[in-house]
Amino acid sequence: MSSLLEVDSIRKAFGDKQVLTDIALKCKSGDIIGLLGRNGSGKSTLLKIIFGTLFTDYKFIRINDEILDHPFKTKNIISYLNQDNFLPKNITVKQVVEIYSDDLEQKEFLDDEVLSKVLDTKIRNLSGGESRYLEVKLLLTLDSLFVLLDEPFNGISPLHIEKVKNMILDKSVEKGIILTDHDYRNVLDVANKFYLLFDGGLKPIKTKQDLIDWGYVPDNK
Repeated sequence: MSSLLEVDSIRKAFGDKQVLTDIALKCKSGDIIGLLGRNGSGKSTLLKIIFGTLFTDYKFIRINDEILDHPFKTKNIISYLNQDNFLPKNITVKQVVEIYSDDLEQKEFLDDEVLSKVLDTKIRNLSGGESRYLEVKLLLTLDSLFVLLDEPFNGISPLHIEKVKNMILDKSVEKGIILTDHDYRNVLDVANKFYLLFDGGLKPIKTKQDLIDWGYVPDNK
């Protein structure tokens, strides 16, 4: 059964700076929406508002015809990967998976060439890439309808980035996914819809030339 996330009329200002202006966006099961934009354009702000953890006076969020002010408070609706690591530092990878055992099959989850090497390693002793890989896989595996990924490829080695891309593609069959990353090439590789956050608004992107025309990438890239 397909699910639909709709956001509309989202506005957000920090002091005198208007960051988001009347943002409207739809994401359904099977969508991988790539959200592009320069640093400070409001990408993370928008994801936090959609998740429901950042307050704004102006927003409309509806999921499957239900209006939700704070989607994260409703079970199995939406998951969010923040830029900052969220896992407890003093427990092992295996213990993290046990915490989430009601939502995933442990043996299948850990049958992974990256994680199988660090099962008994505490989170604080993982490399940044290993920690990020674990977090991305956890959130994609959880039984939620939508996943918001903020910088999912950050710190991950090139070889493991390909694994993360495949996970995103595989899980998009049953979920709607919105992601952003500072390396736009990774976003272009996996997303099937694209938007550029520019001057507070979302600009639909159809071709790479659109990114050039908006000044996001130079002609020689």
